[in-house]
Amino acid sequence: MTYDRTRPDLDDTTVAALGKLSEALETVDQARGFLYAFHQLTGKADRLLQESVELFGEAGAARLAADLERDLVGRNVIADRWTFQIVEDFDENYWSSFRAYDERAREELAGGDRHVFEARMKQRERTAGHPAHEAGPALSD
Repeated sequence: MTYDRTRPDLDDTTVAALGKLSEALETVDQARGFLYAFHQLTGKADRLLQESVELFGEAGAARLAADLERDLVGRNVIADRWTFQIVEDFDENYWSSFRAYDERAREELAGGDRHVFEARMKQRERTAGHPAHEAGPALSD
């Protein structure tokens, strides 16, 4: 049995809308990745800062070490938050809602199918019958 991922039963405008929503979600996913990188890099910076405080203390710069430890080690990166709290807020209040709407749109309009826009693009741009241009494992030429 073959399954046509291009969903010929859907109109072009619906497919385009689903494609744009999917692209928007993928962009949010990239932003989320950058946010997690920010979270990890900020944590690494704090650990390196702690090492520098220790070294300043060993080097006899006790006042500088104490000031750095008091003012920077463990400091909130934005008002009232460390980066893990920013990540959690993003995930709970934005990313999860975005994902839910993407899933809802796919369920309501395309029976849950993902990447219909891309499946149509692949069908248009591939060379039928050419090696490495197969339609896909579930769709024959």
